[in-house]
Amino acid sequence: MTQETMIKISGLTKYYGNYLAVDHIDLDIYEGEIFGLLGPNGAGKTTTLLMLTTVIKPTEGSAIIMGYDIRREPEKVREIIGMAFQEPKLYWVNTPWEILVWHAKVCGYKGKEAKEIVREVLDKLDMWDARNKRAFQLSGGMKKRVEIAKLFIQRPKVAIFDEPTSQIDVSGKHKIWGMIRELRSEGSTIILATNELYEADILSDRVGIIHKGKIAALGSPSALKDMIPGGDVLEIKVDRLVPEEIRSELEAIPEVSRVSESDGTIRLYLNRAEEILPSVVQLLVSKEIRVRSVNMREPTLNDVFLHFTGMTITEAEGRGDEWI
Repeated sequence: MTQETMIKISGLTKYYGNYLAVDHIDLDIYEGEIFGLLGPNGAGKTTTLLMLTTVIKPTEGSAIIMGYDIRREPEKVREIIGMAFQEPKLYWVNTPWEILVWHAKVCGYKGKEAKEIVREVLDKLDMWDARNKRAFQLSGGMKKRVEIAKLFIQRPKVAIFDEPTSQIDVSGKHKIWGMIRELRSEGSTIILATNELYEADILSDRVGIIHKGKIAALGSPSALKDMIPGGDVLEIKVDRLVPEEIRSELEAIPEVSRVSESDGTIRLYLNRAEEILPSVVQLLVSKEIRVRSVNMREPTLNDVFLHFTGMTITEAEGRGDEWI
């Protein structure tokens, strides 16, 4: 079945001085999907989203959203798109009730209708009892709930969530994920920018992995995992860096398709992990490398990220330098 393109991004690029934050991105996002933009802080996620919402102008390239060009028709784009920012935008003396009722009226709700939709959303987000607290009295998680509440009130054709569950507890995360799915079921196309692997995995119809301003991989979570050579991942925590010659011996094992090492863990992507494990451990021990623990599992999106970028998302997080 052919999917209708909601957003067509062509050569989208942003420089800050000499720093290239977003590097000629080409991407189609389909109507009614939850599209996960997965990458660490500093990868270019937020800059990309701010261009799509016309907050900042691209240096090169553009995007067409429901037929409107973000450069030539920004007013039309703003009528159909909404964004919950990574950092909540709250004036410190206002209350959640004041902020959201005002926002509801801006979105076109009238009097009683505005108050009803605000109450409904605050209830779902477990924020009703905190509705009259001043913004400076709210925890980070509560402020985040107020920020994303704006999108659940607006219900735009295109809804962009930038790190929607950062600072949110586990129970709150699950409620927000359910509300995002509900928003999609009501007709919104969702862009979910996140550095949380599990969040991207369970919510996204497709995932675009963004690294150093470029899309490094694109596909459904299951399709991306299938790109990892070898059906199993064998993780072995060791007491020191494994020398290159030993890694070469591990890679020479017929069932092993790839070996990587990071965070004190050596990872083997292979078939028949259960059968190969004893010989792998024996090899390491014979080379006087102490094995601290062993774990066998299926590939994850972190393995996908590592496969396409050469580092884990945690390692990439530590190297980010994006300032927006």
